[in-house]
Amino acid sequence: MKEPIRKLDANGAFNPPRPTRLVVAALILRDLPTLGLPANAREVLICQRKPDQPMSLKWEFPGGKIENGETSEQALARELEEELGITATIGRQVARVRHKYRNGGAIDLQFFLVDAFTGALENRIFNDVRWSPLAALPTYDFLAADLGLIKDLSEGKLL
Repeated sequence: MKEPIRKLDANGAFNPPRPTRLVVAALILRDLPTLGLPANAREVLICQRKPDQPMSLKWEFPGGKIENGETSEQALARELEEELGITATIGRQVARVRHKYRNGGAIDLQFFLVDAFTGALENRIFNDVRWSPLAALPTYDFLAADLGLIKDLSEGKLL
């Protein structure tokens, strides 16, 4: 059997592909309290990365990596407690995205609904945390892996 062709970096060295990171994210929703909007008008919680993080100041949904031995739902519940200080009821998976970044990294990202949680939201790790109407999501500078989902959410195609 022939050996596959390997791509070399600028220094002529072979760098094996990075493993795909398994990641979960929450769509934490609440009804909009404003009069005159459709009954199904909702807001979603979005979070902005800090300036010293990779992909600084980009917006994202709360969540993170799945650790060994965790289910997706367990990982998301843990991450939401760590990042926002809440105990969340993890609902159904609404989307799954596989994305390759230009730097060679790849993620397998699962999005879950969160319609209920206990505890007060507390920003523990982000530059900013805010509620955004679904239709306004495209006005924020989101991570590349989230852009397809942002389009679908803002156009009412997903929920």
